[in-house]
Amino acid sequence: MTAPLKDRGGGTTEELFALYRESGDQKLKWEIAMRYTGLIKSIALQIRGVFCSFTQLDDIINEGLIVLAEAVDKFDPEKGRFEVYVAKRIRGMIVDLARRQDWVPRTVRQKAQRIERAATELYNETGRYPSDEQIAEHLGMSIGDYQETLANSSLQSILSLQELFDSSDMWPSDPGTEEGAQSSPEQRLMDEELTDTLAKAIGGMKENEQLVLSLYYEKNLKMKDIAAVMDITPPRVSQIHARAVQKLKVLMESYLRGE
Repeated sequence: MTAPLKDRGGGTTEELFALYRESGDQKLKWEIAMRYTGLIKSIALQIRGVFCSFTQLDDIINEGLIVLAEAVDKFDPEKGRFEVYVAKRIRGMIVDLARRQDWVPRTVRQKAQRIERAATELYNETGRYPSDEQIAEHLGMSIGDYQETLANSSLQSILSLQELFDSSDMWPSDPGTEEGAQSSPEQRLMDEELTDTLAKAIGGMKENEQLVLSLYYEKNLKMKDIAAVMDITPPRVSQIHARAVQKLKVLMESYLRGE
């Protein structure tokens, strides 16, 4: 027999999930979602520099609650921890919101796009990702100006990579959802191939690039915290992050072209 609503509050998240699965009570779904509002703020603050006003932060929290509520319906508790499952969805939502509301200044976006095009052109010519010096020379920029531009283009690099995946419909299906668990053998094979390609691309990066990606995306550290771990400045972390993401984009474009 389903417990009365007044007796349900205050339980563990796992208990609330079980009660929600049993009753379908929408109040329980939102109670679960509200427990993770702190996670939304934490991830928003992690992507330092993405938003620049409290209005944008309010938008992030409001959109994030919708993402959380939808995730409650799709999440399978037997597949892992909810906060791990939902974190990448919240991060994706923030990136999508930044893209839709055009949070990246036009001058920053244009400079970042020039760097992306130069990196792609040089990669296509040589078959390997170019150095900072090669890209700067190709663009007629000093290495100092190039690195400053790179440090300011971290968000644009993320947006550009996400646009590539969105336009190609190549995001791997998530085994933590019912849809992912029921995906076809062909889809699972494609997912495995894509995941293997991403792993090889990351494995071929410099050690500091791999470390930044791991600390940022897996450990959910902020740029300033990564800087402290690596004993470098936050702008330098942003440079390394932007370069690593741009490398991924160039390599994944090559993969999607079948090269």
